[in-house]
Amino acid sequence: MKNIETIVCELLLERNLKVSTAESCTGGLISQKITAVPGASGCFDLGVVTYSNEQKHKILGVKRETLEHFGAVSRETALEMCKGVKKISGADFGISVTGIAGPGGGTPQKPVGTVWIGLCSGCEHKAEMFVFDGDRDAVRESTANKALEMVKDAISKI
Repeated sequence: MKNIETIVCELLLERNLKVSTAESCTGGLISQKITAVPGASGCFDLGVVTYSNEQKHKILGVKRETLEHFGAVSRETALEMCKGVKKISGADFGISVTGIAGPGGGTPQKPVGTVWIGLCSGCEHKAEMFVFDGDRDAVRESTANKALEMVKDAISKI
């Protein structure tokens, strides 16, 4: 059975589409998964890891007000991140992830495992929240796989 990154790359290549990533809590894991697929250079445009709020602002254009008012782990930040990476890359899809992988950093409102995934394409801009179980590696892996599933679903709408 094919893994999700292979399926996504095949779909993107078939349709001559590209994806770019803006990652925080996954630290480049989504980009790594995509680039592990042979031929990914035909569908992967850019991957950035913006771990700090300053770099989210500087590189991706996330507004300081957004970060101050809503925080890095929020719907608003995830949306601005995916819009920013899509804009700077010119890719057909921008995907972003921001969250709390743990083991520390959680709060009652945003427990460890809380992740926002943003997706921007020509026809949709959305962000969804998930709370994944497990240790840091499990949260990062679940986040990367869910983000790739969201790209796959978005491709099917084109």
